[in-house]
Amino acid sequence: MEHATGHGDILARLEATIAQRRLGDPAASYVAKLNAKGIAKIAQKVGEEGTETVIAALTGDRAELVGEAADLIFHLMVLLSAKDVPLAEVLAELQRREGISGIAEKASRSE
Repeated sequence: MEHATGHGDILARLEATIAQRRLGDPAASYVAKLNAKGIAKIAQKVGEEGTETVIAALTGDRAELVGEAADLIFHLMVLLSAKDVPLAEVLAELQRREGISGIAEKASRSE
């Protein structure tokens, strides 16, 4: 997943950092603090960041959208970690869907 700008492995590094901090001191780590509050709080944060991303897309400038998208991806990765779902599993699902029409893929899930 390497890009011309050299950011290819940031998601892997972020996943490792989240895993390392997950069970740490909630006073010293935002990730640990979120995990200590439980899945419902982490899921709520994903929803909030999703909403903020939508608002930025509709009313914000490019930098605001980039920042909110980064917040959304970060919180989604915290949620995946808390549920013991490796990012590789999500990426494999995206890869499985590659080349499949979005309409056909969605229809296959509703059967």
